Formats: sequence, structure tokens, C-alpha cells
Amino acid sequence: MDVKILKSLENKKKYRYGFMWAFFCALLWGLWYVPGYLVWVAEPFGDMFMNIDTTSGGSAAYVVTAALISAFNAIAVIVALLIWNLYLGKMGELKRTLVQFKTCSKWFFAAGIFGLLAVYGTYIAGGYIGAGFAAVAGLLYPLIGSMLAYFWYGERITKRGYIGILLIVIGGVSIYGGQFMGEVTGGIPWLGLAGGLMAAIGWGVEGAVAGKALDMAEPDAGLTIRFISEGGIWLLVLLPLFALMGYPIYEYAIQVFTPITIMILAFAGLTFGYCYVTWYKSFPLIGVGKGQAIGNLYGLFAVIFIWLFLGGAPTSTTLIGGLLCITGSFVIFGEDSSDIDSLRGD
Repeated sequence: MDVKILKSLENKKKYRYGFMWAFFCALLWGLWYVPGYLVWVAEPFGDMFMNIDTTSGGSAAYVVTAALISAFNAIAVIVALLIWNLYLGKMGELKRTLVQFKTCSKWFFAAGIFGLLAVYGTYIAGGYIGAGFAAVAGLLYPLIGSMLAYFWYGERITKRGYIGILLIVIGGVSIYGGQFMGEVTGGIPWLGLAGGLMAAIGWGVEGAVAGKALDMAEPDAGLTIRFISEGGIWLLVLLPLFALMGYPIYEYAIQVFTPITIMILAFAGLTFGYCYVTWYKSFPLIGVGKGQAIGNLYGLFAVIFIWLFLGGAPTSTTLIGGLLCITGSFVIFGEDSSDIDSLRGD
């Protein structure tokens, strides 16, 4: 068989697998919103919020409670990913990647910083305004990530790719748009807006950084380092800082270990951890822009899972937005990849 034909078939196969990984990312990411919603009312987080609200005000309560939730979310993901690497027999690769800081693991530590920003911002926005707005802001991240990847290391994005990304973003905004407009009519919730911006910027930059890091490392091991970085920042820097400011962080942290709360956090760790596994695996195959765009379908899946597990019928804007998201993904997936030998420009 002609070498050109073989190369074309290989490109198509790579593209198909990349789309599959990104689709599973969206599925698991959407499912993460169920424990992400429930954890706010689980003990001790509910009592912690009310206590800080009484003594320091609502804004402080959202910021501090979201910090403790985000820290335990990171710990739950680290446990899930260590089990995953142990199962795959990649603990040696994990150690090798970790010690190569100068050339490799520094990128995953950077990804952990921006990922922390995104997860923390999502919990703040979700708690302060609602999961609806958190998802709206987060859905903007593919534009940030794809543009940064393009200008930083020349990742290719065609006009069709940009059209698909734009359709998915518009669809995600439509899914939550009605709820968001109803939530902000009583005033502008600046803290929630800041949290949403943190989510969009954090995940967008993290995707571009991860695309660079995955040039030099294996996704499963590198991803675990990314979450070890996030967890370390929470445990060694941010939580002690909140404690020094007088907030009862450790008082409530030791109360987390109840059966129901552990189950919720374990569910969050599994869904979010393995959604990240598939997200990172998609980047080397179809690029940061396309991987983030298909992963952006999480907005649609979040609506479906919240409806199935927590109730609430979808609105007309949800159905329209879902159709736009699906259309955008097929626009991207339908792009001919047979003549693309490299995802990067010259």
C-alpha cells in the first residue's frame, strides 16, 4: 500500500481516538457536577458556611468554604489517579517524570497552579451564583486555550475548527443563559463573576500548558503530578494561610470523614480524575483547541445528569443550547484530517 495512503489512514485513526477521549471527558466532567452540587450541603461544609457567614459575612463564607471543598476535591482526585497509575503499572514512569523538573514536571506544576485557579473559581461561582453561571463562564475556556496554543507553539486551527468551537460556546451559554439572567436581576454578584472568570482563564491556560508538557511526558503520570501540585499548594500554602487569618479551616477539615461526605468526595474524585485522564489523552491526538472544544460538551451532560439525579426539567434554552453543542462537535469532528501530518505549524 502507498505510504501516503497509510499515513492518511493513521491520521484518521488518531483523530477518531482523540475525539473519543474528548467525548468521554465531557461525559465524566458533566457527571462531576452532581457531587459538586451536593458537597455544598454535605457536612461539615454546610455548618462551616453558616458559621463563617455569621461571623465574617457571606462573601468570606463562600471563599473559605470553597477553599476547603477544592482542597478535598484535589485529594480525592490524587487518590483516584494513584490507583489508576498503579493499575497501569506506571508508578516508575510517575517517579521518572517527577524528578525531571527542569525539562518536564515544571510544566505539570504550572498546569496544577492554573487548574487550581479553575476548580476554586468554579466552586466559588457555583456556590455564590449557582452551577448555571459557573458552567457559562467555564464554557469560554476553549477560546482562551486554543488561542494561547496557537500563538505560543503554533498549533493549527482551521476556520472550520473555529466555527465549531464558537458553536459549542454559544450552545453552552444558551444552556444556562436563562437561569443566569434570573440570578443576576437582584444585583451584580462580583464575587461570583470573579470565580467564573477564574474558571475560564484557569482551564484555558492549563490546556495550553498541558499541550506543551505532553510533548515530553506520558499523560497518566504527568496528570498525577499536576494534581499533586494542586493538592500540595492547598495543604502547604493556602489552607494554612486561611487558618492564620483566623478561619476554622482545620476544625472543619477533621469533620469531613463521615460516610456520606466521603462517598460524595470519592464520587467527585473518580469523575473529575478520570475526566482529566481522557482530557489529557485527547490533546496529543487532536490538539488543545479541538480537545477542549469537544470536552466543552460537559455543559450539556451536566444538565442531563443534574436533571436525572437531582430533578428539574430542561428549559427551551437548554434544548437549543444542547443542539448547538452537538452541532459544533460534529463540525469539528467532520473536518478532514487525512492531509494533516502535524498538529503544529512550521
